[in-house]
Amino acid sequence: MENKYNLKSPAVKRLMKEAAELRDPTEHYHAQPLEDNLFEWHFSVRGPPDSDFDGGVYHGRIVLPPEYPMKPPSIILLTPNGRFEVGKKICLSISGHHPETWQPSWSIRTALIAIIGFMPTKGEGAIGSLDYTPEERRALAKKSQDFCCDTCGCSMHSALLALTPNSSPSAADHKARELAQQINFKAESSLSRQASESEGAECKPSTFTQGDTSTSAGQEASDRPQAEQTEASPATGVEGSQPPTATSTYLPLSPRQRRAQQHSHQGQRDSSDPAGRPAFTPAPHQRQDESHAGSAVLIVVLTLALAALIFRRIYLAHEYKFDYEL
Repeated sequence: MENKYNLKSPAVKRLMKEAAELRDPTEHYHAQPLEDNLFEWHFSVRGPPDSDFDGGVYHGRIVLPPEYPMKPPSIILLTPNGRFEVGKKICLSISGHHPETWQPSWSIRTALIAIIGFMPTKGEGAIGSLDYTPEERRALAKKSQDFCCDTCGCSMHSALLALTPNSSPSAADHKARELAQQINFKAESSLSRQASESEGAECKPSTFTQGDTSTSAGQEASDRPQAEQTEASPATGVEGSQPPTATSTYLPLSPRQRRAQQHSHQGQRDSSDPAGRPAFTPAPHQRQDESHAGSAVLIVVLTLALAALIFRRIYLAHEYKFDYEL
């Protein structure tokens, strides 16, 4: 496999390092890449104790992008478990559905510990989540040990080490568990909706993100142009007082009708809010009258000056004629 990939690639270096660290299985998890594909890993995790998944061993796939670790992997469960949908990418803040929350410090070990920690939580309607009853999950946990992967040939009977009372997590497990505590179970948010829709899937908002989605919807409604809101609801008494209903239809208006409608809305606002009108409205008219008076005075002065010049010219002409006759 080393001859197949560019060893100078950051993704290849990181994946080969993690493959060496995870080569030996533990009591709780194990993961290794396929023999012919370094960017597809198969993993096995043990169900968390004291839960509906106690006693189960679950198998799945991790598909990593070429930009790893700068971009998150996609996680897919292959064993029926009652918590994650089989064959579908699950929706975690560490998975490919939420690249905005991915951190390069997270690793495949962190993802495995996060999956174990999130199995007892509620699905909240996110992508790839299921909410089976406890009885169904316990029954699937017993059946999970009979699962054998057709791709990697891994059997759940021998995938992990047997649990022992004296087994203690390693230092790497402690560090991965601390990083896993930063991971959140996420449904679709406004930032990841476009990425989810491009894949043809859609997350339902959880109880933790309903406030964010309602706020963003209100901002979208407030950001619409004012003319669009008034044209969508022309029957409203005051502009913006009622939102457009679902049954309203858009009727194009001519420029004259639009100006008349705007003037009517302006008059209604002035009549409904007298305190908002200017305290002294005749001021513009007064300034206009003063400008007209100044122009009239200037015209009169120019007229008188022109008349004086004309009379002086006539006077001088008559005086010259009189002197010539003498």
